[in-house]
Amino acid sequence: MIEENLKNILSELPSGVKLVAVSKFHPFEAILMAYQAGQKVFGENRPQEFYRKVLQLPQDIEWHFIGHLQTNKLKLVLPYASLVESIDSFELLDAVQRWGVAHDKVIDALLELHLGAEATKGGFTETEIEQVLSNTYSHVRFHGLMGMATNTDDESVIRADFKRIQDFKLHLNAEHPELSDFTELSIGMSHDWKIALEYGATIVRIGTAIFGPRQY
Repeated sequence: MIEENLKNILSELPSGVKLVAVSKFHPFEAILMAYQAGQKVFGENRPQEFYRKVLQLPQDIEWHFIGHLQTNKLKLVLPYASLVESIDSFELLDAVQRWGVAHDKVIDALLELHLGAEATKGGFTETEIEQVLSNTYSHVRFHGLMGMATNTDDESVIRADFKRIQDFKLHLNAEHPELSDFTELSIGMSHDWKIALEYGATIVRIGTAIFGPRQY
């Protein structure tokens, strides 16, 4: 089933769009099934679970961290993540910068824009992201934006959220031509990834549509 799900999704993804298989809450066996089917990029959102899986699963997996990262858990994530998709506050950004300096490592990251209507979702405002990009972070390399649309069945709301983040990224690219690596737009999950493709997604984060309901 996992192999078939992957095949179906990949057949609809345009060239140049990266599929992150969101493996949070799923056991090693399910991840290995996806890996053996050819999937090499996986996303986790809890530091302890991320760390366990990184150490025990194949070493050529490209791991993305996609959840809220507490500043006291950096050591579980930053040595291993190919991309931290969820830099969502100045406090976290400053902590990642300090960690990078201390460990002589540049962290590849996306800035999370608060998109959805839910107040519980994290992320920067547009103004705060403008502030971030006007500063210099020697050990954080910004590759683009990440966002989650409002959790709703109203497609017009989802489209409005995706249009907002797409327009903002285009604005940032125009305002900051020096940021040559600022190319990624990580939007779209199991229920809305096809819509996200219409708004310039370069990364889609899909879990349930690959693995089925969470296992634990």
